[in-house]
Amino acid sequence: MTDEQGTAGAILVVGGGISGLTAALEAAEVGNDVFLIDKNPSFGGRVAQLNEYFPKMCPPSCGLEINYKRIKNNRKIRTYTMASVSSVSGGPGNYEVSVEVAPRYVNSNCTACGDCAAACPDEIDNEFNFGMDKCKAAYLPHEMAFPRRYVIAKDALSAEGAEAVKASCKYDAVDLDMKSETMTLNVSSIIWATGWQPYAPENMDALNFTKSDAIITNMMLERMASYSGPTEGKILCPADDKEPESVAFVQCAGSRDENHLPYCSYICCMASLKQATYVRERYPEAKIYVFYIDLRAPGYRYEKFYNMIKEDENVFFIKGKVAEVSEESGSGKITVVAENAVTGEKVHQTVDMAVLATGMQPTAANDKLPA
Repeated sequence: MTDEQGTAGAILVVGGGISGLTAALEAAEVGNDVFLIDKNPSFGGRVAQLNEYFPKMCPPSCGLEINYKRIKNNRKIRTYTMASVSSVSGGPGNYEVSVEVAPRYVNSNCTACGDCAAACPDEIDNEFNFGMDKCKAAYLPHEMAFPRRYVIAKDALSAEGAEAVKASCKYDAVDLDMKSETMTLNVSSIIWATGWQPYAPENMDALNFTKSDAIITNMMLERMASYSGPTEGKILCPADDKEPESVAFVQCAGSRDENHLPYCSYICCMASLKQATYVRERYPEAKIYVFYIDLRAPGYRYEKFYNMIKEDENVFFIKGKVAEVSEESGSGKITVVAENAVTGEKVHQTVDMAVLATGMQPTAANDKLPA
């Protein structure tokens, strides 16, 4: 199905994270018609997965909620989720863009009542929580989802599950025969705001991410610390669900490395310092070890936040690039190996859990822009 749409001077914003939301709003509020699309079933991007911002330590939910309301109330913005650009032709001032909208299997009748999820017997890995828990194959993407509409992973439904989900919906919102659609948008300009992805920790053999459940990434810890996350805000060792007495933060995991990401991702240091406060708030006696190459706290407010963390007697900073992270056989403990760049001493630090501060990689580096 082809649906041609366009308005003279219209703008297409690709990506509905905080940058895309902001771009769409700014463009619409000065008079432009805007098409806002995202490949995911809801807007919000990475910010929706965060527990708190630094250095103010406030949740992102309030900022997202305000932007969602502004978009909902702005008649110049048309939104499409589960949509991706398949081709672009034309030139500045006159682009023709083909957009494919994947089937959601739930139509606009959905009231987000949750009956379909309650009735669904089938489960899938929860991608929003980085696979740390399961969700039903009929699910709301997350608590702050906009649009607030369920989505069905049809391929994961059993025959029994399909019947149960269809029978449960009193609003006739479940449509398992829904097909993908193609739209042609005529726009004058395109804004690519496709965001970033955490660098894959599996790529770094020495850090052994796939060998132990007690080795996690910084984004996994962010979800764990959130009250809407897999552990309802409890920071627990995934290996045994116990409260950690010691945690190591491994900075530059894949960053500033010619074999992986040759650049600094800029915010990883501050993210780890923020996450250290998550652990210390919940476990006042826990020991925190931060292994770093250089600590970057750009600006007065960030430097002030860093100095506050340094004053904590249970937080230890070790200047040295980590050579290896591994699980001790039999104990389940994690050993972090690094050379202290100040003393020259080789450090073997044993902890309950290690957090890899994986770098940020532009989404466009892996998902090439369409020609």
